[in-house]
Amino acid sequence: MIERDATPPIQRLRRLRRLSGLRDLVREHEPNVRDLVYPIFVHHGTNLKREIASMPGQFQYSLDRLDEPISATVEAGIPAVLLFGIPEHKDSEGRSACDDEAIVQSAVRKIKNQTNELIVITDVCFCEYTNHGHCGALRSIGGSIEVDNDATLKLLAEQAASHARAGADVVAPSGMMDGMVAAIRRGLDEAKFHYIPILSYAAKFASAFYGPFRDAAGSAPAFGDRRGYQMDPAGGDEAMREVEIDVSEGADMIMVKPALAYLDVVRRVKDRFRVPVAVYNVSGEYAMIKAAAKNGWIDEDRIVLETLTCFKRAGADIIITYHALDAARLFR
Repeated sequence: MIERDATPPIQRLRRLRRLSGLRDLVREHEPNVRDLVYPIFVHHGTNLKREIASMPGQFQYSLDRLDEPISATVEAGIPAVLLFGIPEHKDSEGRSACDDEAIVQSAVRKIKNQTNELIVITDVCFCEYTNHGHCGALRSIGGSIEVDNDATLKLLAEQAASHARAGADVVAPSGMMDGMVAAIRRGLDEAKFHYIPILSYAAKFASAFYGPFRDAAGSAPAFGDRRGYQMDPAGGDEAMREVEIDVSEGADMIMVKPALAYLDVVRRVKDRFRVPVAVYNVSGEYAMIKAAAKNGWIDEDRIVLETLTCFKRAGADIIITYHALDAARLFR
């Protein structure tokens, strides 16, 4: 007869917590530098490195200063960057985003000439390029102005193909247009870029956590908001439908954005679809940690590591975060 361990269960659990080496051995989830993607803002102009006031430690860089964050990213061992562009000229359709000489395309070429060690992901959207700040062309319906979904699809396909011609390794559509993945996949395939994967912002919520990003990218809407095409924060089931559609249209990877307030969605997406899942640890989440740390209210390093760990525990394979350079240092 086998005798049962009479030790109270809670004491049995604590046996494995007593020594740091044991804690390391039994740890289930541990983020590492290979999980990280570093977002970079590329701004028109020259000799520009401008700190973003609402995102301490993050900068807008002109093309001639882009080697600085790229070198830091490579030296940190971070495998990928996500590029956003702020152009000099904007119009009602964001047409400049599709120009092969546009800011993001030029940045991709510059990075590829500097290093072969980075995966370059490009954000595919129009909010930074339109003079109204919405994510596509507009139309008038019943006296109200809204984004023209179908007209924008053609432009998204053009923009993605232009990024691919510049050398982008992955395109990441973020505008939440219906049918965007199918349109981009078709456009890439027709342009002979069948090998370029799509990282879809499939579950992108109309969140208040984006505030600092709009300062960084100059993309605040001139009127209204984006709740007509981004998701209601209450829509967990809707997120599953959005992801299902994007996967069926050819998305190779799925993003949940923001990250911290939507970990339940991350877990549901990973459990149901079994595709690579990215989270975007967005600007507002970053800014809150920075502000609290500046006031001495939290231990910034521990909070950053705990935050990244919770993303892994929820099921994230890829973590897009402004903390990437700091986190890489902490992982060493």
